[in-house]
Amino acid sequence: MTWKELPEGWFEGYRAFETIAFISLTFLAGQIVFLEWFHQELGFIARGYWIIVFVTWGAIRFGRHGITFVVTMTFIQAMVGAAHGIGFFGRDLQESGLINMQLAFLVISVIGLLLTLVIHELRKSQADMKLASIVYQSSSEAMMVTDANKSIISVNPAFTEVTGFQSDEIIGKTPRILSAGLHSKEFYQAMWREISATGKWQGEIHNRRKSGELFTELLSINTIYGPGGAIQGWVGLFVDISEKRKKEELIWKQANYDLLTELPNRRMIHDRLNEEIMKCQRDNRQLALMLINLDRFREVNDTLGHQYGDQLLIEVTRRLITFSQEKGILGRLGSDEFAFILSNPNEINRVGFCVNSILEQLAIPYHLGNEITYLTASIGLALYPEDANDVTTLLKCADQAMYTAKREGRNCFYYYTSSMQEAAIARMRLANDLRYAVRKKELIVHYQPIIDLSTGSIHKAEALIRWQHPRIGMISPDKFIPIAEETGLIIEIGEWVFHQAAAQVALFRANYNPKFQISINKSPLQFKMGSNKCHLWFEHLKQLGLPGESIVIEITESSLMESKDNICNYLLMLRDNGMQVALDDFGTGYSSLAYLKKFDIDYIKIDKSFVQNLNSDSDDLILCEAMIVMAHKLGLMVIAEGIETWDQFELLKKFGCNYGQGYLFSKPIPADEFSKFFEKDNIFFPKKEKFLLN
Repeated sequence: MTWKELPEGWFEGYRAFETIAFISLTFLAGQIVFLEWFHQELGFIARGYWIIVFVTWGAIRFGRHGITFVVTMTFIQAMVGAAHGIGFFGRDLQESGLINMQLAFLVISVIGLLLTLVIHELRKSQADMKLASIVYQSSSEAMMVTDANKSIISVNPAFTEVTGFQSDEIIGKTPRILSAGLHSKEFYQAMWREISATGKWQGEIHNRRKSGELFTELLSINTIYGPGGAIQGWVGLFVDISEKRKKEELIWKQANYDLLTELPNRRMIHDRLNEEIMKCQRDNRQLALMLINLDRFREVNDTLGHQYGDQLLIEVTRRLITFSQEKGILGRLGSDEFAFILSNPNEINRVGFCVNSILEQLAIPYHLGNEITYLTASIGLALYPEDANDVTTLLKCADQAMYTAKREGRNCFYYYTSSMQEAAIARMRLANDLRYAVRKKELIVHYQPIIDLSTGSIHKAEALIRWQHPRIGMISPDKFIPIAEETGLIIEIGEWVFHQAAAQVALFRANYNPKFQISINKSPLQFKMGSNKCHLWFEHLKQLGLPGESIVIEITESSLMESKDNICNYLLMLRDNGMQVALDDFGTGYSSLAYLKKFDIDYIKIDKSFVQNLNSDSDDLILCEAMIVMAHKLGLMVIAEGIETWDQFELLKKFGCNYGQGYLFSKPIPADEFSKFFEKDNIFFPKKEKFLLN
């Protein structure tokens, strides 16, 4: 049965010499012991225990096949010797019937088999130990073995690679040598309680390399038990997961933080606001949410470039962080909009002071390279639980309050009120109605005369749009023009106004004054459309037989700055086609005087805020006179807006102001009413009492 499976490797390489020697010497020993070879020379030492030597040799070197071979061969030799009455068992056949020989070979067989089993187990154990050693030494997992006193007794190469400690530097020390000091005493106590209860523990832990560098490891600790369940030590296996955690943290940070300012982004602010609301519910306290929107930030981007825009946002962030420390949570929702969750109970009662402090900080001039920029902010405030009980509604309330601050002049803050929600709904409905206003012919154009102050004659008029809403009634432009700009409807409305004004100026020129001009206002958004629109205007004027000078384009200082990259080409096209340009609301913006010549401006219109309080003792008197003198020096004509009294008229005329418009002369009126001015003989009004046109 043993030899049913043949042995392997007996005759391979140098092993063949040992195999031949083993077989030969076993045969020779059997012949000497049992068949009395060399009896004269070796008879005195030829004893049966010789066979044990070969049994041992066979067990150690050739296993069960070797034992079987030795026992079988020598048993046959012993039988032959006993049959001939010679050798070690020569008299056993006559005296005991081979009982002694059978017992002897039984003992030899048992000894051989026991030797084989013991050696096999030893070899197996050695193989397992060798394999374990190979795994231990070559494992990519760092391993550390301690004794029952927690002293390190062994580490593998991976341990050295991760920690930087060589085995001779670490053996005899405790694992505390790796501690980074970032975990509390309670953390380690909880870890050892679990090890005591279950015999193992697994988790993340922060340690320190020999170099001092911190790293994060995923650690598994298993207890080594000896006989009787006594603890002999522990095995620690860990892998360095620092890079994995860094990548995960980077992905998490990119998903939750703004890359430019490193503030929490909209997603994170939403989560943090939800957490704060739950805390407030639990503690029965208030929370304030501020939405901070920078005023005219887009103008900085357009005029100075995105690089300066980014620098400005970083500086705004720095100022906000300085203010918000220990007061609440600051985040950037996107572009130029920030959120501040005021959650500190001690600050809730000082919300007004906090907001004013933010406005003051943000209004301090910004030094961006060689540029100095002035910026303000509009802030909306909403309170929990007074205004809303959930994140979405609270954000919406603060947003409505912020847009109210924008509409009310910027650089201010507003608390949310229920009327804002009503206004927002009304605004939305108005926007929907405005989409159909042109098609339903609800829009109308009124004209306000512009008077030559030196002669009292009417040379010009400004076209001003009105909306005759079927349900609400007459709506002024300051109510619906911002909505038209937000929705993009201003493009369609602007085209309609141009065609209305062109048709009207054609009638006025044909019937009354061949040099009459009508000025129309142009939104900054219209400058961002393709230049093809301008060419269509020129073509339309040609079809009506009108020169370009029949239309004056009015633009604001803010649009001059905001759209300067686009506007230059537009203004050049206007000039080349004979159209004139008036700079509206002059004095309220911050345009450089150089722009007046660069963009080929023909008129400046002094804003009514300088005219309405004009008297002989006012500061506005000096400002108006300075603007008129400056404009004339630059070769520009001047139109004063908002003239309401004869004193204002006389002062402006005295300073040499060319034209004026205002309620003193006429409010904006429909075209048919305007025509009556021409039908009268008093187009010129040299006397004060005849200036009352309406």
